[in-house]
Amino acid sequence: MKDLTHYINGERVSGTSGRFSDVFNPATGEVQSRCPLASKEEFDQAVGIAAAAQPAWGATNPQRRARVMMKFVDLLNRDMDKLAEALSSEHGKTFPDAKGDVQRGLEVVEYCIGAPQMLKGEFTDSAGPGIDMYSMRQPLGVTGGITPFNFPAMIPMWMFAPALACGNAFILKPSERDPSVPIMLAELMEEAGLPKGLLQVVNGDKEAVDAMLDNETVQSIGFVGSTPIAEYIYGRGCSNGKRVQCFGGAKNHMIVMPDADMDQAADALIGAGYGAAGERCMAISVAVPVGDEAADKLIEKLVPRIEKLKVGPYTAGDDVDYGPVVTAAAKQNILGLIESGIQQGAELVVDGRDFSLQGYEDGFFVGPHLFDRVTPDMDIYKKEIFGPVLSTVRAGSYEEAIGLAMDHEYGNGTAIFTRDGDAARDFANRINVGMVGVNVPIPVPLAYHTFGGWKKSAFGDLNQHGPDAFRFYTRTKTITSRWPSGIKEGGEFNFKAMD
Repeated sequence: MKDLTHYINGERVSGTSGRFSDVFNPATGEVQSRCPLASKEEFDQAVGIAAAAQPAWGATNPQRRARVMMKFVDLLNRDMDKLAEALSSEHGKTFPDAKGDVQRGLEVVEYCIGAPQMLKGEFTDSAGPGIDMYSMRQPLGVTGGITPFNFPAMIPMWMFAPALACGNAFILKPSERDPSVPIMLAELMEEAGLPKGLLQVVNGDKEAVDAMLDNETVQSIGFVGSTPIAEYIYGRGCSNGKRVQCFGGAKNHMIVMPDADMDQAADALIGAGYGAAGERCMAISVAVPVGDEAADKLIEKLVPRIEKLKVGPYTAGDDVDYGPVVTAAAKQNILGLIESGIQQGAELVVDGRDFSLQGYEDGFFVGPHLFDRVTPDMDIYKKEIFGPVLSTVRAGSYEEAIGLAMDHEYGNGTAIFTRDGDAARDFANRINVGMVGVNVPIPVPLAYHTFGGWKKSAFGDLNQHGPDAFRFYTRTKTITSRWPSGIKEGGEFNFKAMD
């Protein structure tokens, strides 16, 4: 078993705190490595190095910074399989899912190649007599990010790519459950031409998080994870004068209208509900068919599809639909919520509790589950399960269906499946959820739009990637200037007036 490292000042550095966290192979349940957990002193040292490196990078013109991003894209494509292999081995997601994880991060890097355009300020000629006014966007300095286990490539790139493109340094605290890929990404950034010290990867737990929140040099923090931790980081970070954006939990509803194509809706729910073992903040975990007839048809379509799902290790290749969940604790939490659903009266239509995979009996696999006749008072409806469990809540009308999504405390993503353009338009306009799909089950915006939820799914004024990223990682400065005139009446230049 090997000990992993931090990545500080361009080098893999062993931890000095003496504290470690086990990193598992989720398919076998075996500990494959140990992740060092940084002390406050280790974190502060990384910040000091980043602070020393940032001014020169901030003074580098945006086009040169964009060229580093261009080269980084080439390297990501070159090492795509290598990155996906490392990601799958620690997270457990299938190889295609792992490649998709890298690809969606890469797309944000591609967007950041446009930094010279995004960082342009505004100019007003003759705002007053002899007065010009203009603005500029300047980097914050040292910025930081705390990223989750479920997308160990994508979400770090969503944060550090725009931060660096804007001229900042960035300290990344990735999940200690799958920490290898973030360090590989940092090494590729430096191979692409990023100067040392600008992208540091410091592994850790709450001690490292608190060090980031309290360090006066760190100017901004991004976070993706659970809502309770998002609220904690947002509150403590803001009270320390930092710019903070935090993204929390989700409970994403998919409304299925009676006129929907039920085969299309069922196929969408299979991918959105069970892909990546449900460990996505944009997973559809609640299906809301409108009317009993639509509900019965949807369940009839779902059951055979769910029963055909293939669960296994990523090493099985394309023959697997989803893999294990990330840890034994995650598995037990999912199974506990399933039991609560049964006890509280939901109908378990597809039961995956007895799932076992020969040769991988100690792995963290959870079979697919489907509940019907779930009600809003049940724990499986209220809580984010983050597993391969789909709950069906039957609604008597469109108004009841939309009310379920609007009344839930989370507002990350939602979708409606219908052939009725008027219903779809009304849904998109009225729903109090940040990302909406119309006949699209997982409405994750592309890199040139922004990603962000509402209600208790997000804290802060700005979203991730897209134009908001360049706003979040810069400060706007506005200059009003007037120069004494040396022009005489008649057009002759008076040099004496300029003395």
